[in-house]
Amino acid sequence: MATSEVEALTPLATPVPDGPTELPFSELQWSTLLAIMDTVIPSIRRETTTNNTINQLTISDVEYNKTVKHLKKTLANSPDSESLDEYLDEKPSDNQRFQALLQRTLSTFVRDDARQGLSLILTTLNTRVGSLMLTGYATPFQDQPVHLRQTILDGWRVSYLPPLNAVHKQMTLVAKSIWLKTSPTYHKLSGFTPVPNHYKPGSHYEYEFLQFPAGSGPEMVDTDVVIVGSGCGGAVCAKNLAEAGHRVLVADKSYYYPPEQLPMSEEEGGIHLFENGGVEMTDDASMGIIAGSAWGGGGTVNWSASLQTQSFVRKEWAQDRGLTFFETAEYQNCLDRVCHRMGVSAEHIHHNHGNEVLLEGSRKLGYHAKAVPQNTGGATHYCGHCTLGCGAAQKQGPVVSWLPDAAKAGAKFVEGFKIERVIFGQANGKKKAVGVEGIWTSRNKNGGVDGPLSERIIRKVIVRAKKVIISCGTLWSPIVLMNSGLKNKQIGRNLYLHPVNLVAGVYKEDIRPWEGGILTSVCSTFENLDGHGHGVKLEATCMLPSFFLPTMNWNNGLDYKTQALKFRHTNGYISICRDRDTGRVYPDPTSGVPRCQYSPSAFDRAHIMEGLVALAKICYVTGATEIHASIQGLKPFIRDPDEDSTSEEQEDPGVTNPRFREWLEELRRIGNKPPTGTFACAHQMGSNRMSSRPQDGVVDPKGKVWGTEDLYVSDASVFPSASGVNPMVTNMAISDWISRGISKELRSMNGKAEPRL
Repeated sequence: MATSEVEALTPLATPVPDGPTELPFSELQWSTLLAIMDTVIPSIRRETTTNNTINQLTISDVEYNKTVKHLKKTLANSPDSESLDEYLDEKPSDNQRFQALLQRTLSTFVRDDARQGLSLILTTLNTRVGSLMLTGYATPFQDQPVHLRQTILDGWRVSYLPPLNAVHKQMTLVAKSIWLKTSPTYHKLSGFTPVPNHYKPGSHYEYEFLQFPAGSGPEMVDTDVVIVGSGCGGAVCAKNLAEAGHRVLVADKSYYYPPEQLPMSEEEGGIHLFENGGVEMTDDASMGIIAGSAWGGGGTVNWSASLQTQSFVRKEWAQDRGLTFFETAEYQNCLDRVCHRMGVSAEHIHHNHGNEVLLEGSRKLGYHAKAVPQNTGGATHYCGHCTLGCGAAQKQGPVVSWLPDAAKAGAKFVEGFKIERVIFGQANGKKKAVGVEGIWTSRNKNGGVDGPLSERIIRKVIVRAKKVIISCGTLWSPIVLMNSGLKNKQIGRNLYLHPVNLVAGVYKEDIRPWEGGILTSVCSTFENLDGHGHGVKLEATCMLPSFFLPTMNWNNGLDYKTQALKFRHTNGYISICRDRDTGRVYPDPTSGVPRCQYSPSAFDRAHIMEGLVALAKICYVTGATEIHASIQGLKPFIRDPDEDSTSEEQEDPGVTNPRFREWLEELRRIGNKPPTGTFACAHQMGSNRMSSRPQDGVVDPKGKVWGTEDLYVSDASVFPSASGVNPMVTNMAISDWISRGISKELRSMNGKAEPRL
């Protein structure tokens, strides 16, 4: 298969964030940036405490005692005064782990233009005229007392200058996220457990990856099929083609992590498991994008939800888009086949508190809700940490099922191999794919993936193949096609993202929301609000602190630190939209990495708002004491216990409670138009959409790229429009269809070949 020796993967040392040695800004700019971080997450002390300084937020004893009383009333396990004082006194600039992760994030994962824009603002804040213009004060930002800095920062939120809106949004999100990942006191006080209870690493397949020696020329590899990407699409293709007897090579730019290294910590996981460190943003900063980037792709970090493509979506794709396959019995066979391999079932689900609330609240309101089938092999999988990798190896994603199947049938694998372009020849006047070329980067001498590149082997590799399948995901697949010289104007367009807004309900019960399956229920009452299949589903969401709490509104430092301590009493939910309106993916002009031009349209935002209102009602009827929406400027709804005190003669008003109805009206009035609404996305689809005519899309009904021979795309980027459900099963079913077709073509090229099972 290859000219190089195949070696077994040695166990990794635990990956530790290893940031750059140089600051991304000048020392003065860095000092100003840390002052912004300390403003979002300030050191808070009582005014009677000695040694108060300009860098601390001083509160009165009355306000402190009020906070303590509120926490004791709210929390099942309220902290003692010493621990609370330590927690409130903590600030980012005193935490070296915070600074290291911030430095790495800004140096490695933030676009050059965004970093330059932030640099300009930081510089301007240090000049008299600039500070006066941006803050209203001539004194530099970091020399102001914290309470004034907070007033300035909140002023940027409502500023008429869009760059200041963006700085407020991005800096508060970054500060909250990194603090939650690195705080020495937060996990202790919140009770959050970084590793699931009763955790035991699961068994795993002993992967072998091709290794290449150092050298100046390109390394050459020959195979029948090269699959670029090891995620849900590529893994299904690998299994089918290898089991059909074809030589298969799966290449991925990411690396494999065995169960004993999973789930990763929030600090490590963002760096090693997600695209761009988990901080991908749309161009206008209206939405955060979460995309998996590890061996196994999104299947390594998704939430096990295994919903099949719904009838109205299949009808749209078949009848409106001319792709008749999606209404055939064969497509249903594909759906059933992939679900059977993963043991998809809803029979063994043990709902946690958050999912029980969604089901019960829907029942009380007359909404339709049901359990969500899980790809856990028919086993109960009570783990809320799977978005950082499934250490139990119960989630039957690509790494656990499809890729081991492919390996047992003879498939070969390369990790750390970033494909630069597809190599073409000519056949019948068309571009004929004959392979790929890219750069392979080895692990370091300790088997890890961090450290200077000078200590790792970097080698150009060319893979010659009869068929090329691009399965890099919706963000990277169009970039690979563009880098390969293809000029189809549809490449990168028609991007769907399933945008979401979030709602949080705080409950009297000690919920511990990070325990239990993440997404085991769904409410579908609002999925067809326009009569054409566009609307929202209501779902529970991942409840790890740095994934959920950054979406909660920041009003001031004391309020945010107080709210964060209520996390163990909080359920989080998403109003997730099947978007009608699209954006596009294109390469960054400097780095070449994917960028997304997308902002939720007024049409789709209106649907998301209907979902927010419904989620708030669900929280209300299930007894939430506080209801928060990810809408900046909206105060939370705080339940008055006296309002719920009704005698036998009185009727319970439920969601018709006048004060609650007024709050819902305020939610609608403020609205979710960016930058007010905080949007996120975990599903990317459609940037190489399938079409029945070349002018309408990128690939034909069999997944072959229009205008080429032997080049295919097989991942969620080929979706004709948004799936409206978690895309894993739809992606796999389409890839099952595409790969079986490719196998038939290979057989016709080579004559009959007996399957090797």
